Order: sequence, then C-alpha cells, then structure tokens
Amino acid sequence: MTQLGIGDQPPSADTQQGPQPGPQPVYDGSRRLMGKNQVILVSLSCLTSLLLALLDVNIVSAVSWKMVADLDPVHGISRLPWLTTCYALADCIVVPLYGKLSDAHGPKPVFLFSLGTFLVGSCLCGVAQSMTQLIVFRTVQGIGAGGLTAVALIIMGVLFRSDADDLDGATSSKTAFGAVMFGVGLALGPTLGGFVADSLNWRWVFYINLPFGVAAFAVVATMLRLPRRTQRRRVDFVGAALIAGTAAAALLVADWGGKRYAWDSATVLSLSAAGALMLGGFVWRISTADEPLISLALLRNPMFRIMMPISLIGGLALAGGLFYVGGYLQIGRGLSPSRAGLLTLCMACGLILSALVGRWIIRLFGKFKYLLTASGIIQAAVLFCFSGLGDHTDFVLIGIGMAVIGVALGQSLGLALLFTQNNVELDDIGIATTSLRFSQQLGTAFGFALFSTVVTRFLAGHLTGRAGAANVNGELDTGVLAQLTPEQHDSAVHTFVQATNLVFFISAFLVLVPSVLSLFIREKSQRELAATAG
Repeated sequence: MTQLGIGDQPPSADTQQGPQPGPQPVYDGSRRLMGKNQVILVSLSCLTSLLLALLDVNIVSAVSWKMVADLDPVHGISRLPWLTTCYALADCIVVPLYGKLSDAHGPKPVFLFSLGTFLVGSCLCGVAQSMTQLIVFRTVQGIGAGGLTAVALIIMGVLFRSDADDLDGATSSKTAFGAVMFGVGLALGPTLGGFVADSLNWRWVFYINLPFGVAAFAVVATMLRLPRRTQRRRVDFVGAALIAGTAAAALLVADWGGKRYAWDSATVLSLSAAGALMLGGFVWRISTADEPLISLALLRNPMFRIMMPISLIGGLALAGGLFYVGGYLQIGRGLSPSRAGLLTLCMACGLILSALVGRWIIRLFGKFKYLLTASGIIQAAVLFCFSGLGDHTDFVLIGIGMAVIGVALGQSLGLALLFTQNNVELDDIGIATTSLRFSQQLGTAFGFALFSTVVTRFLAGHLTGRAGAANVNGELDTGVLAQLTPEQHDSAVHTFVQATNLVFFISAFLVLVPSVLSLFIREKSQRELAATAG
C-alpha cells in the first residue's frame, strides 16, 4: 500500500496523471492537514518573515549615521561597526543549532520562537536610548533572524519538496519562493534604508517589522500543520557551542586583525588559537556523539560536501560585489542614500526575472552544474567591468550591470538550496539547509572584514596631501568632502573609487572559484532522468 507523505494527496484520477503545478495540500497518511489556501498563506508568511530578517542585514548601514548623531554624536562613530558585526555574529553562530532543533522538534515551534525573538529585538532596538543598548538589542534581533532565514527555508523545502525528476516546476518554484528572497532582501535593504534616512525617523527601520511580523506569527501558529515525527532526535548542544565559538572567534579575528589590533598581537593570536581548538573539538564531537550536530552520513553526501565550500566562497565574493557598489555610489559619486538605493532595485529586478525564466534556462543548459558555472562566470564578468568604474561612469551602465548580476545571482542562490534539499534525507533537510545558510553567512561576514581591510590599506597607501582635510593620517574623512576645494575633493574621491575598483577586481576572481567547483558535481541530465523514470 502506498504511503503518503508531506505534500502527497490520496490517489485519485487527477493525481495519477503526475505532479500538479502550484501548491498542493499537505497530508499525513489519509488525513488532510493543510489545504491549498493554507499552504499559500503559510508560504507568504514565511517569505515575509524571511524578507524582514534579510532586510535588516543591510538596512542599518543606510541609517547608521543618523543613529550615531541621535544616540552618541561624540563617541558613537568608533562603535558604529558593531551595529553590523554583532548582528552578523549572532545570526551566524545560531544557524546550525536552529537546523538541528528543527530536525528534532519540527520547524513550527522553532520558527515561532525565532520570529518572536526577532520581533522583541526589533521593538527594543526602536526604543534604545544609547549605543550600548542598541548594540545589545541588535544582538537579540540577530539571534532571532538567524532562525528566520534558516527555518523559513526549511518549511518551504518541506512544503514544496519535489521528486528528483520534477526539474522544471521544482526549480522555478523553489528559486522564486526561497533563495531569491535572500538576494532581494540584500537589494532592497539599502533602498528602504535610504528612504528612511532621508524621510523618516531611524527608529522606524525597526518598527516596520512589527505589524508584518505579528501577522506572520499568527498565520503560522494557527495554520501550519506538518506530519508528526515518529522519532525524537536529541540536540547536541555541546557541538553547537563549539561551532558557535569557532565562528565567533574567526569573525572577531577577521574584523579586528590589522585594524583594531595588530595581526601578531596577543589578542588576535589568542582568538586564533581558541578558534582552532574549538574547531578541533567540533570535529571530534561529530565523530563521537550519538546525535552530532552534523551527521557523518550527511558529510558523506557528495552534494552537501561540495555545496558547503561553494556557499562559503560565494558569500565571501558577494560581500565585495554588493556592499561596495553602494559605497561607490554614495561616496564616489555623491548620491544620497535613497538615490543610491534605487540603483540596487535593478538587481532586484534581475532576481525576479531569474525566477521567471529559470525553467527555460535549465532546459537550455541541460544540467544544473553548467548553470551554476555559467552564473559564476557572468557575475565575474560584470564585477571585472565594475573594476574599471570611474568618476563619471554612466549610471545606466551600472544599473544594467546590477540587473545582470541579479539574474545570475538568483540562479546560483536558488540552485544551491535546491540541490541540497533534494539530495538529502527528509529528516536531515533542516540541518542541511541551515548549514548552507551558516556557510554563506560566514563567508559574507569574512568578506566584509576582508574588503574593509583592503580599502583601509589602499587608502592609507594612496591618500596624499592633495586630499586636504579628508586625509586624516591615511584615513578618509567623508564628513568633510563637501567643504573641500574642487581639486582636493576630486583627489579624495578618485582615491576612494580606485579602492572600490580593487574590491570589485578581487571579487571577480573569487566568484570564479564556486564556478569551477560546480563542475565537480555529479548529476544526471534531464534526458537521463526522464529515461530512468520511463
């Protein structure tokens, strides 16, 4: 007798004809748990929560100066980087734990806890009265966001889990529903943040999360019903603590090394040693624990093993390719945050287009890995062109480049998630999804630290007295650019543009690494799969 699982329907004349397009009801055996409308509403709620968490990754960068002027105009600038770092640290280190908790207890309670924590953190950030409070509350918000970005994708992966031979429909829907939201959130963050910075009080950056988040919480709490798990799985909190400590130490080394502390300082060396010890402890833990955070069976999965480095290096390159476009536009070209944010909408349009044309692109390439490789090459080509941006480059060309990156990024992000979810056991879909998210977020955090060091070192070596008051011991003081003479302004801005060009040049080569790794993926072509199914 056929067993029915998640997304299956009782046998009927309709379902015997093959998979039906669009969302399907959820059954547990013969018992119907969710109808189509409920699946749609839960999916929209997950996407809304995912987008809110992703927007908060970048949105603060556009309003940070207003936060400093309001909360601590004298000393706030020196503490400004921690508004991003604390969020990234909290987001990154809790992701693997959320995946295991989701596999052990189901995604619904974990998602609700994450969303509740995110909303509490958002509310506290909105009422913060000092930079210290804001940094602490951003950490709380990041803890919740780490669960949202991971568990929302887990729920989507479970509701829309497809058969291996359902390539066209599965790829298009998953790319549109899940991973593309990551890029859209990154693209819309500066746009929305710029609008808030130019028009509204900065506290609304956090308050706007509340009505949408509360609505999503209510929908998921009342409508999401998944089959009960027959086997309870224990959570390896020791392993979670070890990998969290490893990530925290590594990110602090990347953020502090060469800037706040010398690379050979006792602080950096101690953090490096502690990180190495905890990494060794984590490797020992997953080899000996009864229920390790990442199972050895999952590590033996060839698709999972290759997608981890692809996500890590892709996230690293993404940091340079996206973040410094905004810096080029605002500092190099003098655009306001809102006007600079509008150009990032071009990338959002490209991401949406990639979801719409994904089915035809996959048919064209025949195999997923060739599409991943082509996406990386396209991104590298655009970033290489960006490495030649000048003081007067046409904004239309920049917008076209951003749109092309959006199309390529949408395919690569969507396929990385699709590959992994469809090539692991259903019980491991949570930790597999969150492991990819953890790897990508860790790479992005390292990318911010790496490229920040690149820009800082370049400016220190190339800023001269011709930049006037903008040159403060080799650092660029952007606050005085408007008061400089035309010659001094042009010198300072030109040096900064050259620094961003170097970032784009390095990113172009980094993004080629996942493209090469993609060629080592072993998969059958669509024709082979069709023949096997037949």
